[in-house]
Amino acid sequence: MLDTNDGQLCERLPAGTITGPQTLLFAASTGIIVTNLFAPQTLVGLIGPSLGASAASVGLVAMATLLGYAAGLFFLVPLADLAENRALILRMLVAAALAAGVAAFAPTIASLLLVLFVLGAACSAIQILVPIAASMAPPGAAGRVIGDVMGGLMIGILLARPLASLVAGAWGWRAFYGLSAAALVLLACVLAFTLPRRRPEAKSSYGALIASLFDLLRDEPMLRRRALTAALVMAAFSLFWTAVALRLAEPPFGLGQRGIALFALVGAGGAVVTPLFGRAGDHGWTRSATIVCHLVLIGAMALAAWAGSSRSGASWQALALLGASAVLLDIGVTGDQTLGRRAINLLQPRARGRLNGLFVGIFFLGGAIGSLLAGMAWSWGGWPCVCAIGTTFGLAALLVDWIGGPQ
Repeated sequence: MLDTNDGQLCERLPAGTITGPQTLLFAASTGIIVTNLFAPQTLVGLIGPSLGASAASVGLVAMATLLGYAAGLFFLVPLADLAENRALILRMLVAAALAAGVAAFAPTIASLLLVLFVLGAACSAIQILVPIAASMAPPGAAGRVIGDVMGGLMIGILLARPLASLVAGAWGWRAFYGLSAAALVLLACVLAFTLPRRRPEAKSSYGALIASLFDLLRDEPMLRRRALTAALVMAAFSLFWTAVALRLAEPPFGLGQRGIALFALVGAGGAVVTPLFGRAGDHGWTRSATIVCHLVLIGAMALAAWAGSSRSGASWQALALLGASAVLLDIGVTGDQTLGRRAINLLQPRARGRLNGLFVGIFFLGGAIGSLLAGMAWSWGGWPCVCAIGTTFGLAALLVDWIGGPQ
């Protein structure tokens, strides 16, 4: 079994600490890649009818990339502790570009789901970029660097929906994947010349490396706790953003793709607080800030239920309240993930690739479950059912906080 002690791996990193332009490069790269994971949440209303999918099964479209992403985190990201990281990232970006290009021409729902799974797995390159940035942070500033990079990641997540809606509204949903393929090729070219090398020297096989994931999960209670709460809030996040496109298309809102895009753009405002949570972790406020995040999420779902219950009257007021709930939801989710990522990156510096793979893989499984439940909840009880399930996820996260005690 692979030993995860500090002396097991020896990293060759660039001299000096991370610079401002390098941080911006990492943030922009993660933001560009991650758009592929969340764009389907706003495209389900177009993809489903065009490929003959039922309303109850549209959640599968949003789930496919998230499930593929989780698989990539478990089986590809651990390679960051075994293979030279820059070459690994570039190969994964090329695979992602090819998958996005194929998605633009998928003839059936089954073929689209398969290629979106592959696209999601290749996009797990994000979680190789983040540990590189964390390893280059100066002492005591890991939270700041991770928060800044996560800011780019979350902006990419939150802009994915409006961008996809605008492109789909103008040229159709297939055009989004064509443009994404071109963007991934361009990003691969930029990173080929600018990304620093990170070459771990592991004394183990790939099989032993994967087997060591179970040891890390068993030996690190912080990893288990933070991954579980992240999975719960990510489930609420995916549930909301998959179903809200369906709600906004109904009375009294009656929004088209352009209107849904503008609504999703409002939600992106929650990303501005991401660096603040990283700094809160650096000051030792991790637990209290995490509890605040979960309370904010619960409040957001309650507000969304109230705002979305309107069927007539002043639709603009209900829409404004629904937009406010989206911002609050995104603040709660981004805060939890930033604090969690900071905590697990400080556990075992020589196992950062595997720790990030486990942490993010588990919380994206939560996201996949949330996307799947969105279609089911919409069919069962409409918007109130969606918000009730989202609130339950938030309450479960608070329960984990209480059981875990001081960190």
